[in-house]
Amino acid sequence: MVVVIDGVPAGLTLSATTINLDLARRQLGYGRGRRMVIEQDQVEILSGVRGGCTIGSPIALQIRNRDWVNWQFTMSPALEPDPALPGARRAAVTRPRPGHADLAGGLKYQRADLRDILERASARETAARVAAGAVARALLAATGIRVASHVIAIGGAAVADPLAYDFATIAALTDDGVRCADAVVGVEMRARVDVARANGDTVGGAFEVIAHGVPAGLGSHAQWDRKLDGLLAQSLMSIQAIKGVGIGRGPDSAHLPGSQVHDEILLAHGAPSGTLPTLRRPTNRAGGLEGGITNGEDLRLSAWMKPISTLMEPLRSVDLDLMLEEPATIERSDVCAVPAAAVVGEAMVCLVLANAVVEKFGGDTMEEILRAARDWKKVIAARLSKAPR
Repeated sequence: MVVVIDGVPAGLTLSATTINLDLARRQLGYGRGRRMVIEQDQVEILSGVRGGCTIGSPIALQIRNRDWVNWQFTMSPALEPDPALPGARRAAVTRPRPGHADLAGGLKYQRADLRDILERASARETAARVAAGAVARALLAATGIRVASHVIAIGGAAVADPLAYDFATIAALTDDGVRCADAVVGVEMRARVDVARANGDTVGGAFEVIAHGVPAGLGSHAQWDRKLDGLLAQSLMSIQAIKGVGIGRGPDSAHLPGSQVHDEILLAHGAPSGTLPTLRRPTNRAGGLEGGITNGEDLRLSAWMKPISTLMEPLRSVDLDLMLEEPATIERSDVCAVPAAAVVGEAMVCLVLANAVVEKFGGDTMEEILRAARDWKKVIAARLSKAPR
């Protein structure tokens, strides 16, 4: 897999080691499949970095699939594959999996072998997203923005109130397989995965991504396609199997009165003159976004993932060659991928936020961006420290 990232300013410290840390996190999680044993993802930086520093040109990153050698014949681009190529001679996939892109993609692109669809539709491609997200994370960190995630539900076991956990608590979580802030719920999550595995079934769940240190003023209310909440929602919805996205209190907001949804704006009494914050928000139910613009509070985004569509006890389907009812195809897969999806969610949030930071504090170098970001903090501080009239 190769991913190209354009628009990264010059002067950002970046190394393969930094990117590999996030790639390793993506491969963890209770309920992952055999693919995580086969692949040990490592990135190669092909361009855009010299001497451990970005140089302003496009950054190309490559992640090699170790299993590639076993597929060279079946996936050969040649009209007549060389019989000397290694790898098994695999039969065409003709029995689409309910819930996967197999059938819809096969119909759209008129492919007889559904492997032409499932290989690209696979969440394997999220390794490239995580690598790109690690570059964006490095840019955000330079401006003081940190991003972390936690799992809030798996298979029906869920934490009571995700907003009850602050960023520091989430950032301190260890990779115990589920990364749940409530240890008791975490045990139940693993039990739900075990039951699904024993039944040849799969389970979904939900995660929350939190960005800390986000300045007010990213995004815009002026046009629909510039609203940061819309951009963030689209980025999370683009992750395979994600079926819903929430911001702050999320869908629960529809069931509560306004007095329990909106965050009051109060004076921060006792703050030294001219320092932030001179305003305080006792709650953050809005998740750090109002009107499509960041308001200076932590950004909180949740995403809801359906169960993986490959079941070891497959659902009913139809063989498209024979037009007979048959069990769906079984592919190498996971029982649960929610913890891994949370890492992918972090990457997507990092990419959107990094783009918003570059747009707001634009410059060709990190020095220019950091100077503009510092100046913006002074502008906000001055605006909020005016004496009452």
